[in-house]
Amino acid sequence: MENTPHVILVGAGAQQFAVENGFTLESVELSEDAKKAYAEWLKKSEYKPVINIENKKQNGPFAPNFFDDGTANHDTMGLVAMDAMGNLSGAVTTSGMAFKLHGRVGDSPIIGAGLFVDNEIGAATSSGTGEEVIRICGTHLVVEFMRQGYSPEMACKKAVQRIVKRDKEKAKTLQVGFLAMNKKGQYGAYAIQKGFVFSVKSNNENQIHQSKYLL
Repeated sequence: MENTPHVILVGAGAQQFAVENGFTLESVELSEDAKKAYAEWLKKSEYKPVINIENKKQNGPFAPNFFDDGTANHDTMGLVAMDAMGNLSGAVTTSGMAFKLHGRVGDSPIIGAGLFVDNEIGAATSSGTGEEVIRICGTHLVVEFMRQGYSPEMACKKAVQRIVKRDKEKAKTLQVGFLAMNKKGQYGAYAIQKGFVFSVKSNNENQIHQSKYLL
């Protein structure tokens, strides 16, 4: 953002740029749990994401969610914030989908998909199946709904409805959730399925909320 005129760098070009700017090139090995899970998955090579899988079974408090059938899941972590001057900001990070095709890019690094901030209107982030978020430019859509006067919660709901409307049968197997905050500091969230949670931290509140859901 500061040293190039570009928005996104990927693949070998991103690696080259990182090394040229002082990052150390390191070799990353899979953990034993990950190797076993991948070997199990290769027996069928079927990608079937499980909704809210992180709530069903874990191998320890800090372990990836690997299951007996070899499936795994890592949810996106996103946040939106307002400072003392009323300025909005946001951040998003993800481990990505398990066993994805080499070269897959999810919604998190794409501005307007996994994260969008307009300091005049509001900010939004998302979690879930990134391809579905990309297809509707999800967080940009949420902010635009807030621009039209909708509350953060209703703006998130309308974005969720857009995903479901595209393919109602497919939506039954998906989880996508949106979280938003407007310029007034009001916040809200909405998801396709039950189980999407978000936390709020302010001078007046420190609480985890269950979001409303469509299906």
